[in-house]
Amino acid sequence: MKSDIEDRELSRLGDIDPQVFRTFGYRIIDWVADYLEHPEKYPVLANVVPGEIRSQLPAVPPEQPEPMSTIVDDVERIIVPGLTHWNHPAFMAYFGTSGSVPGILGELLCSAFNVNAMLWKTSPAATELEEVALDWLRQMIGLPAGFSGIIYDTASVSTLHAVAAAREAVPGLNSRELGLSGRSDAPRLRLYASEQAHSSVEKAAITLGIGQAGFRKIPVDSEFRMVPEALQQAVEDDRKVGWTPFCAVATVGTTSTTSVDPVPAIADICRKHSIWLHVDAAYGGAAATIPEMRWIMEGCDRADSLVVNPHKWIFTPMDLSAFYTQRMNVLKQAFSLVPEYLKTGQDASVRNMMDYGVQLGRRFRALKLWMIIRTYGRSGIEARIREHMRLARMFASWVEEDPAFELLAPVPFSTICFRALPTGNSDDGDRLNDALLSAVNATGEVFLSHTRLHNKFTIRMAIGNIRTDEKVVRRAWELLKANLDRLRGENSR
Repeated sequence: MKSDIEDRELSRLGDIDPQVFRTFGYRIIDWVADYLEHPEKYPVLANVVPGEIRSQLPAVPPEQPEPMSTIVDDVERIIVPGLTHWNHPAFMAYFGTSGSVPGILGELLCSAFNVNAMLWKTSPAATELEEVALDWLRQMIGLPAGFSGIIYDTASVSTLHAVAAAREAVPGLNSRELGLSGRSDAPRLRLYASEQAHSSVEKAAITLGIGQAGFRKIPVDSEFRMVPEALQQAVEDDRKVGWTPFCAVATVGTTSTTSVDPVPAIADICRKHSIWLHVDAAYGGAAATIPEMRWIMEGCDRADSLVVNPHKWIFTPMDLSAFYTQRMNVLKQAFSLVPEYLKTGQDASVRNMMDYGVQLGRRFRALKLWMIIRTYGRSGIEARIREHMRLARMFASWVEEDPAFELLAPVPFSTICFRALPTGNSDDGDRLNDALLSAVNATGEVFLSHTRLHNKFTIRMAIGNIRTDEKVVRRAWELLKANLDRLRGENSR
């Protein structure tokens, strides 16, 4: 039912009355607080079928204004039941993410300010706070002062920019001006990453004209780490047949297993052959905030570029990817294009963020990261990440001690790859674990994902939400064991 204020709103131009904003702002903040306090009210995985949400929504836009009360009611009635709740403490699929309270408040302020951080002039605070927040994060993960940063949306886009900068750095190529298409004088470029590298590396090759043919996957060892000797051999072999090796991507925390590539050895090879080294630490880099985990950054000081995603494990709402490089001038050379209407009197003395990537318009993402770091402090962030790693080691120990399960990869961070042991052949194992994963997820109490390791269907648990605690992890283990017993009992009939 509409309020008197809402009735008045229908007849006036401009924005809605501030009192309406206050009324529904309070209501929504109260709803969010309850949502975060009592996540158990919601199934983690949306229990809907394709098209179910769309069928409840009108096919045409409303002709007349609708009251905010009706809109908010529909969010609760239609939208929320169709959500997979990434902010739920039992969301342990893919990589756990967190919309922490300071991050949520930062997003609210970001929307309210609605600034475009394309130029220093268009929002000096947005530009300078981004520089400060990223320098804080740089110090927290142990990168040397020679690295400077810029915020993109996701690691996929950060990696795309890294590969573009690497292409720009190829001597004599001049791809910015001449492109690559149809050039008989352009060398065939070769990009390297391990077999376990994120798919965004290959997508970058596709997008930038390197092509899948120019992307070479390097074998991994028994712990799913790139084999440096194989990279060295690949570079040498490629040069002999006319390829130009120009970029290699090492990973600190691979997507499937969270393995850490031997960055120092890879950096040696890249330095020897004048290859741009990009380090994908989108997930694992956050762990370097912990002193005893700083080893994962060994060799990264020699990288040309590196990415770490605060929205993966530093409790930052989607999205925020921190890209660092020691060669910011090359990144600018690859992307800077300034039309007359964007020239300002401060250009010579400030950094205009639009010069360092594809985007012109840029959200004020730094605000939420700055608020998160201040709210929790270095010690608070370290403690939370350390606890997630403790929970992962605890879960891995249960897997190793139970004869019905096996661990399929090391657990350097907070992700566990495991499976139930088959009672018959390997095909039975794949079917069993697929059924087990589906059964556990169908409970609505937990959401896990899968990968394939050693050609085996592998269940994957990623602990990373700020609200995930030991109780949640123990319940996931109970569900796994109970459903495995049920499935084996059914199969034995």
